[in-house]
Amino acid sequence: MIRLFNTHQIRKIEELEGMWDFAPAAALGEPPEAFPYKLPVPGCWELHPQFGTYRGTGVYRKRIKLTEKTHLRLVFKGISHTAQVYFDGLLVARHYNAYTAFDAVIPDVDPGEHELLVYSDNAFSEASALHVPNDYYTYGGIIRPVVLEEIGDLYIENVMFTPHREQGSWQGQWKVIIRNIGQVTKKADVQGRLAGSNLPLGSCVVGPGERGELIVTLPYPDVQEWSLEQPNLYELRAVLTVDGSDCDDWIDRIGFREITTCNGKLLLNGRELVLKGVNRHEDHALAGAAFPLQLMAKDLELIVDLGCNAVRTSHYPYDERFLDMCDERGIAVWEENHARGLSPEQMMNPNFAWQSEQVTREMVEQHFNHPSILIWAVLNECASDTKEGRAHYEKQLTLIKELDSSRPRSFASHHRDRELCFDLADIVSFNLYPGWYTDEDPGELADQARAWADALGGRGKPMILSEFGADGFYGFRSPNREKGSEERQADILRSNLEAYIRRDYISGMFIWQFSDCRVTEGLGWLLSRSCTRNSKGLVDEYRRPKLAYETVREVLREN
Repeated sequence: MIRLFNTHQIRKIEELEGMWDFAPAAALGEPPEAFPYKLPVPGCWELHPQFGTYRGTGVYRKRIKLTEKTHLRLVFKGISHTAQVYFDGLLVARHYNAYTAFDAVIPDVDPGEHELLVYSDNAFSEASALHVPNDYYTYGGIIRPVVLEEIGDLYIENVMFTPHREQGSWQGQWKVIIRNIGQVTKKADVQGRLAGSNLPLGSCVVGPGERGELIVTLPYPDVQEWSLEQPNLYELRAVLTVDGSDCDDWIDRIGFREITTCNGKLLLNGRELVLKGVNRHEDHALAGAAFPLQLMAKDLELIVDLGCNAVRTSHYPYDERFLDMCDERGIAVWEENHARGLSPEQMMNPNFAWQSEQVTREMVEQHFNHPSILIWAVLNECASDTKEGRAHYEKQLTLIKELDSSRPRSFASHHRDRELCFDLADIVSFNLYPGWYTDEDPGELADQARAWADALGGRGKPMILSEFGADGFYGFRSPNREKGSEERQADILRSNLEAYIRRDYISGMFIWQFSDCRVTEGLGWLLSRSCTRNSKGLVDEYRRPKLAYETVREVLREN
């Protein structure tokens, strides 16, 4: 399943889910002698017994049959982490980053059988500035769905819809991007269908190899707003007409809501909102990073059962199907680009700037219409305490503002009183671990953090505790409540939550973390975790609840 709803009625699409031929490869683009394996797509190659710890390059092969000549658009929702795509032996696409989508457009494909080769590389090297040995695992393979589309000379490349209220009445700005891959200049007419209205969005002339853009704002006075309590969704459909014929369409779902900040508060539709959530990695013992819908739904049900109203996508953009479920259930989302714990030296990698900009741009443009996404964020625990790091934070936060001025921006900092970038964000956020890494009182530390934020450029801005938590090894029970026991973990989370809930200047709190996750095996205290697991989950890697699960459930449901 690509999304939780049909994304086209006119455009012909096919999901290429199934068993693909597979082989390890010497390098990207190097053909193997044979394809001795079959692996599921989507899926992680680590789930195969021969590739449980494989780090390197693999190649997938799929045969595609066409009955008539057409233009093809192949959409890859996620390949980890570096991809090259070959169609009938020709390189048609390159992409970096596991967690955002990319496409390959192939014009004038003849009928018959064609060979698709998809290379994936999950190795760590200087070529990869963001996927590095880390406190989570970089899986290999085609981890998210692949879609085959048949398109015409002109097609709709994206539709971005921004709702806003004007004098108490809802309006919405449409931004429609049309691409021409043909050889002739053509005029494109677009109709917008939303909330019972069918109105023209305008026309544009698009030359060969060019893109056209339509921007128009229309009134929607009778719609119901989207909120956490009433997550009202509307189907948005743009229809492209060329030479009098409807030739393409684009379907998405949107919600009418506004997220703002004012006087140190986070406001949804003008009402104060306090986020109570979890950090969640897309990692499962039975699926790796390639989540089927059933396991996504299980995770969300557990999160809702806890009494949470929010999820932070640590530390990368999510699969859109999970975001679709958050749209439907009224779960707020903090979505962030891909980077975690990078030092100044790592941020000086010559690939860091463009790889970070690419994932940020793709995250915002691809997930723009999800009403559940209330906060965009960047660069978790990177070098925001240095002059060199600040330049990157400023560039990325500015880029988000240019792409989407309707949502506040943040980043999670662990630098305490050394932070240099709070003035760049709309929300100040701290990763603090009182009771685990330090013996500080959580309430006193939160007060101190508020004072740091006020002194360092964050005065008047909402404050979020973006991480706090403790290890708890599933099944390790102890009346002595030693570190690592389920009892000690539950105690630490209770003390943190109760302290933060009592402080009205805190606009959000995200427990680290929802579930245990696999980490990179390596050296140093961070990468030498027992069993190569980060064990701070409320549930383990199989989603078995720990004692902390019931403790958190009790505290959140009582508050």
